[in-house]
Amino acid sequence: MKKQLVSRRDFIQGSSTAGFMLMGSALGADSTLHGGTEPAPTAGTPGQTTVPGVSGQAPMRFKVMHTSTSLPELAQKVLVKAHGGFAVDQRPGKGETYFALPGAGIMQISADLRTIRLLNTSESMKKVNLHDTSLWINPGDGAAYLAFPANEAGKIFTTSLDGSWVSTLDAPTAGNDFDQPEVRDYFLGGGNFAPTGVTYLDGLYYVTTGYCALDYVLTARISFKKPSHIEWNDLAFGGKGNRPNQFQTAHAITVAPGGKQLAISDRVHSEVKQFTRYGHYLSTLKMPMGSLPCSINYLDEYAVVPTLVGPDPSKGAPIYIFQNDQLISAVFPKADLGLKNFQHNHKAVLRKVDGKFCIIVQAWNPGDFAILEQVTS
Repeated sequence: MKKQLVSRRDFIQGSSTAGFMLMGSALGADSTLHGGTEPAPTAGTPGQTTVPGVSGQAPMRFKVMHTSTSLPELAQKVLVKAHGGFAVDQRPGKGETYFALPGAGIMQISADLRTIRLLNTSESMKKVNLHDTSLWINPGDGAAYLAFPANEAGKIFTTSLDGSWVSTLDAPTAGNDFDQPEVRDYFLGGGNFAPTGVTYLDGLYYVTTGYCALDYVLTARISFKKPSHIEWNDLAFGGKGNRPNQFQTAHAITVAPGGKQLAISDRVHSEVKQFTRYGHYLSTLKMPMGSLPCSINYLDEYAVVPTLVGPDPSKGAPIYIFQNDQLISAVFPKADLGLKNFQHNHKAVLRKVDGKFCIIVQAWNPGDFAILEQVTS
C-alpha cells in the first residue's frame, strides 16, 4: 500500500537562499575534522564551527559541521569524482563510518566525527569507482567486513575493516543458474553487469543493478566458514518496468528496520520500495515527484533520503528526513548552507553523536563531501 506524504510545498516555504562558503584547512592522510570561519586548529584538536546557514524544519534543522577541506589531502585531489556511499559500524562501542573515493581508496571516519583516515586499499579497488559501501558481520566468527559494488568494473569487492582485500565477486555469466529466465537470458546474451548497491542479509549479498538494462536485484551466497568464498545464488527479483515490484534504476539497497526486509531506492519512480528477503514486494514509500532518491538510511525511527533533483533547480537538491515514514524536514545544502557543489546529493547516512543527529553526505557531479550537525536551539 502506498503511503501518502506531506506536500512538498510545505517544506519549500521558509527555506533561506543565503549562502556561506565554509573554509577550512586540509591536514594529512589522517585529517582532523574542522570547518567554519575560525583559523584552522592544530592537528589532533577538533575545531569549533560557527556557521550562519541553517536548513530544514524543527527538530531536524541542520548547519554545516565539517566540509571537504577536512578530508585527507589525497582525497581532496580526487573528490570531484565522488560517486559512492557510506556504511556505519552500528555495533555497541563502535560507530565508525566507511566510504571510498576513486583514486584515493577506502576511508574511515571516527565514531566521534573528529578524524578521517585513509586505509591501505588494494590498487585494483583504488582505481575504480566503488558506488556504495555496506558493512556486515559474519555470524560464524563475529568478524566485520565491508562490501563495495564497482559499477564500472562490474565486480563486488569485499574487504576487512582495515581495508585489506578479502574477495572479488566477478560478473555473472551464462553458466550461473538464476531462477528468473530473463536474468539467465540477459547474461547468456552478453549483457553488462553494473552493480549500484549491495547489502547483506542472512548469508546473502543482495545486489542492485540499476545502471544496466537488467535492473534486477541479484543475490550471492557467502560461506560463514570461509567468508572469502562468495558465489552467485539463484534468487533474483525485480526487473525494469512500472509495476510495483519493478524498478526504473534500482540505485541502492539496505536492510530496513527490523532486520528482515529490504529497502530499495527506485530512482526514476521517486520511490523507496520494500521487499521481503525472498523478493516479495511489500510496500512503497513515495518521495516528492521527480526528486530521484539515491538511497535511504535508517537510525531509530528516522530515515534520511538524499536526492538528485529538487523542486527548484536553482536551490540544488534537498536531503529529505522522515520520521516513521512521514516527511518532516527538507535540508538544502546548496541554497541554505552555501555548499555550492551540492547541486545533486548522492548518498547520505544519519549518525547521532553527543545527543545530536548528524548527516554525512556526498555530492555528485561535481563530487563533494560534508557533515551536517543538528541545530537544537
